[in-house]
Amino acid sequence: MDSKLQMFENRLTKVFRHISKLAKRQNITCYRVYDDDIPEFPFSIEMYEDHVYIAEYQRRHGMEEANHEAWLDTCLELISKVLNVPPSHIWVKQRQRKENRQSQYEKLSTESREMTVNENGLKFKINLSDYLDTGLFLDHRTTRNMVRNEAKDKKVLNLFCYTGSFSVYAAAGGAMEVTSVDLSKTYLAWAEDNMRLNGFDPAKHPFVHADVLQYLDTLKLNTFDLVIIDPPTFSNSKRMKEFLDIQRDHAELLNKVLLATKKDGVVYFSNNYRRFVLEEDKINASSIKDITNQTLPFDFQQKLVRKCYRLIK
Repeated sequence: MDSKLQMFENRLTKVFRHISKLAKRQNITCYRVYDDDIPEFPFSIEMYEDHVYIAEYQRRHGMEEANHEAWLDTCLELISKVLNVPPSHIWVKQRQRKENRQSQYEKLSTESREMTVNENGLKFKINLSDYLDTGLFLDHRTTRNMVRNEAKDKKVLNLFCYTGSFSVYAAAGGAMEVTSVDLSKTYLAWAEDNMRLNGFDPAKHPFVHADVLQYLDTLKLNTFDLVIIDPPTFSNSKRMKEFLDIQRDHAELLNKVLLATKKDGVVYFSNNYRRFVLEEDKINASSIKDITNQTLPFDFQQKLVRKCYRLIK
């Protein structure tokens, strides 16, 4: 085995041993094992119970296509061995930075590998084959728990709700009502499935198909006790009237959210923009706290680029 592959094997073995122990102790079955730790092996590797999900980040590797395929096969064999998972349970995606950012949500294949996984006593449907993401963002595991612990008897709003994992946690925490908003009908249907999986009636918790930017203008003042907003960094979907740039637009976006929030209500705001700077002086909140470090799960230490804030109106 060449020395670089050996390095990759050693790193993966060491990290997997450490992280799988922590996961077991916390009864967590979906977690990240590796994320671009060694530049020559640009993968993100996640365990979903007895399956492995691998995303290869696009890099200039200088290999011919056939050589790259052979290299990838060698890497997959090694990952299969170290994680002790058969090749038939390994799913690989190649992540490209696409010009049209919305295209990351288009279906990639039709081999539909769906499964139900468990997280903190709740169930979620994930899809390992058809999209670029699985349907459950593992880096928000801790944040979701915060929402569950705070949701009792509250009116909750989940904006850019994706597959509704925050909504499920809020309902599990005893929220009076959870409203989930997204522009994708596919994800809203998936969010409803997740609600049903956990024994909640989607009819009691509204699912709204809307452009969040326009939807915020329709909300009554002082309506919600708890809001979760995890927007994309940029969005220029054909169905959106405006173009969203989170650095440019976040203050205006959050002020609209705060108008719809009751006094002393809480807003959780996060985003994945690496160079994000919060314009605190422009935001009409009585308190703003950067909780990024408190929301870092054990499998994302040193690795996470997202920011997370807790605002109180």
